[in-house]
Amino acid sequence: MANRSWAGASPDATHKEGKAIIQVASLFNQLLQHFPRTEFGALVKENNAERCAKGFGCWTQLVSMLFCQLAHADSLREICNGLGCCLGKLVHLGIGKAPNKSTLSYANEHRPAKLYEDLFYTALQRFRDEEGLGPRKKKFRFKNQLLSLDSTTISLCLKLFPWAKFRRAKGGVKAHVLLDHEDYLPRYVLITEAKCSDLKMVDAFPLNPGSIVAMDRGYNDYGCSASGPSRKSTLSPA
Repeated sequence: MANRSWAGASPDATHKEGKAIIQVASLFNQLLQHFPRTEFGALVKENNAERCAKGFGCWTQLVSMLFCQLAHADSLREICNGLGCCLGKLVHLGIGKAPNKSTLSYANEHRPAKLYEDLFYTALQRFRDEEGLGPRKKKFRFKNQLLSLDSTTISLCLKLFPWAKFRRAKGGVKAHVLLDHEDYLPRYVLITEAKCSDLKMVDAFPLNPGSIVAMDRGYNDYGCSASGPSRKSTLSPA
């Protein structure tokens, strides 16, 4: 990737690498336009996320972690060095300089994740209101809301994420997603430990009365009491 450099690289390779980084920074700036600074600042204040912060703001943390995903960086060193190679382009991203590894690590460990959860749902709602994917070409024959409920396991390296262990030699987390078929956007996303049962998480999803939910048999609850059906028993597999 453009953010990686090695000692002993040729001048031509270094020049090409630097040019690619500048292009990535320009595209990166366009991506960041989808997160208005005033809106982000309000969420930071609401979550008190910059309490005791000393010059390292949440916006710099957001830029750093988005850069990590887009550049497929595998370490804090790659993130910080990659941003550092952007030279004067960082000002267009809204940050003054690349963060230090220790500073970014401390922020990731101590700042509330709720800030970025709120940011996700705020951006998702704005995208949904703007009909970013366009309206459905064909309407359903029924008026009820159609949703799909399922989960997927995201594998993680145990050497890098020892806290994610759920089998002897395997690590990961599980993403539980409630998908709305009206606009093909998620209504709800929940990240849990990989060993978390799907059935135990079904009550965490907000559902409107009369909704039609398609799911697999992993959400069946055969232990419901006969005296009255629980909410789980109303979610029958398709």
